[in-house]
Amino acid sequence: MHILIIEDDLDLGCALQHALKVEGISSEWVRRTAAAPLPSAEMPFDCVLLDLSLPDGAGLDLLRRWRRAGNAVPIIIITARSALEDRLAGLDGGADDFVIKPFDTPELLSRMRAVLRRYARQASETWTLGGLQIEPRAYVARLHGAVLDLSPREFHLLLELAREPGAVVPKGTLAQRLEPLGDAVDFGALEVHVSNLRRKIGADRIRTVRGIGYLLAA
Repeated sequence: MHILIIEDDLDLGCALQHALKVEGISSEWVRRTAAAPLPSAEMPFDCVLLDLSLPDGAGLDLLRRWRRAGNAVPIIIITARSALEDRLAGLDGGADDFVIKPFDTPELLSRMRAVLRRYARQASETWTLGGLQIEPRAYVARLHGAVLDLSPREFHLLLELAREPGAVVPKGTLAQRLEPLGDAVDFGALEVHVSNLRRKIGADRIRTVRGIGYLLAA
């Protein structure tokens, strides 16, 4: 999992990155709206933690620009504003959840997992797609009850495809998500990982959309 943190408070930003790292979650942290990704339908992040009050603009304006651009990435607002109108403005503007500062880190992590489950249209910590079951926190995948012997890269690839079952994930998006803090995975290497994963979960479960990418059969 790869998280974008947009928060100007130095202590909180450092604490969040440390807590995420302990959970095995990679992250990027920016402190201004100008350093945030431009509005687009694709971003290499699984979730965004967004402060409303930033030095160079309002987080709510950034949220609205992303949603107008068609970006559906889960976004959790983290803010000291507790007024009802602020919460309503954030949720109506497209946020998936709203957490008031100060908050307990375990609660924030739990809320992140909840919005990611909703995004993947799953009701529990175990994601089920037919005979395929995935446990993101445990890094375990099963096929008809039998544990699959997947490499870390194969499991990550399966998880990224499972976030949007039935939807095509572009090759470029997958390549970047498999290596979020470095250079994107080479397309040739990506194809090898897809081939190995097909061999383990069934060739018909992962479909190639020529010239675009791959999808996991819903």
